[in-house]
Amino acid sequence: MLSKKSKDIFQDYMPNNICFGCGNNTKDGLHIKSYWQGEMAECIWTPKTIHQGWRGIMNGGIIATVIDCHAMGTSMAYAYKHENRSLGSLPEYKYATGTMKIKYLKPTPNDTIKLKAKILSYSEKKVHISCEVISKGNVTAIGEVVSFRVYDSSKKESNLFQV
Repeated sequence: MLSKKSKDIFQDYMPNNICFGCGNNTKDGLHIKSYWQGEMAECIWTPKTIHQGWRGIMNGGIIATVIDCHAMGTSMAYAYKHENRSLGSLPEYKYATGTMKIKYLKPTPNDTIKLKAKILSYSEKKVHISCEVISKGNVTAIGEVVSFRVYDSSKKESNLFQV
């Protein structure tokens, strides 16, 4: 059964996540927070001064990182949603980036952004996602990400890495 909370944060259901972008307790990390908003996954994130590439413009690598992390959280959350399960239920799934293509459409101001991700296709092993970066009402970048399931707690012998 799906959770009743309207804004379950995906990253809160990723135990032992030490990622720079989405790890909850990673010192000096970005600490992005993703959640469902209807059929789309959203994230509102505010950069710091150190996240600039040029004065007032967000660094492209930081943009890539937040797209990547938002897509991995969305992949995990969608797998649970697809199986009509609550976040945090077993089996636990983890995803890693297979490919990522980003189109930088215009400079992104170093100010609060919104990420909006939608699932383009889903299978048990692979998720294809499109993610927009929106700044002050303008789409400034679009990411296309393919993620792969690399951990399934019900199939420990077939996992690509141990946790």
